[in-house]
Amino acid sequence: MPLDTDAVLTLLQDTAEEVIDPRFRALTEEEVSSKTHPGDLVTVADREAEVIITAALRAAYPEALVLGEEAYADDAGLLEQFRAADHAFTVDPVDGTRNFVHGSADHAVMAAEVRGGVTVRAWIWQPQHRLAYVAERGAGLWCNGVRVPELDGASRAPQSWDVRTSARRMIGTMLGPVGPLELTWVSCGIDYPKLATGACDGLVYRGTMPWDHVPGSLMLTEVGGFAGTTEGEAYGPRARPGGIVSAASEHVFRTLLQHL
Repeated sequence: MPLDTDAVLTLLQDTAEEVIDPRFRALTEEEVSSKTHPGDLVTVADREAEVIITAALRAAYPEALVLGEEAYADDAGLLEQFRAADHAFTVDPVDGTRNFVHGSADHAVMAAEVRGGVTVRAWIWQPQHRLAYVAERGAGLWCNGVRVPELDGASRAPQSWDVRTSARRMIGTMLGPVGPLELTWVSCGIDYPKLATGACDGLVYRGTMPWDHVPGSLMLTEVGGFAGTTEGEAYGPRARPGGIVSAASEHVFRTLLQHL
């Protein structure tokens, strides 16, 4: 039976309460490992949460492909299957795993639904901050049941823009009149809601995996922002970008892009 938008949010919240929250600041060494390099961490909470969420989505939508971050680690072919799928979901069970491991509240559970290559629904649950962000295409962005107002498009001068980057080598650099760049909150599940609610004006990413950017990019566009690729195109679930720049408006995006 299909899940309505509130039911998917409840799924993420219940899963966090069951297997993520009890491990927060309580992980043992045996519950943390590296996927590809020492800084690329995964925990038992990531794995267990993805299994629960994926099983529920597959039960409700047997025909849909579910692209989970941990499933991709075991089967890289899922990424191309996702791009070709008519109906798919992304799942990021613990976005900001390094933050989670180090006891930072800045982590989130994320999911998004894609139909025909277009993102139609998105969810971000920040369990420690108790903030739930939900978007349906064309229906705006909502936080804990309250509609988030549209952004003003960063009408201020570029010199005053707050732009952040996930690429640590870029911290402190200038993009023309913009900068110096600061570090993001190191979790797309925190970064995108911060941008969508006006806490910063732009985000520059080197990482481009769909589970990181598909949920937040819909939320951003629903408040008048713009997510684009470093090649200059609007970002979408089937994109293969070299990098992603998300901004309070397309004007901010274009201004940043010309200086990258």
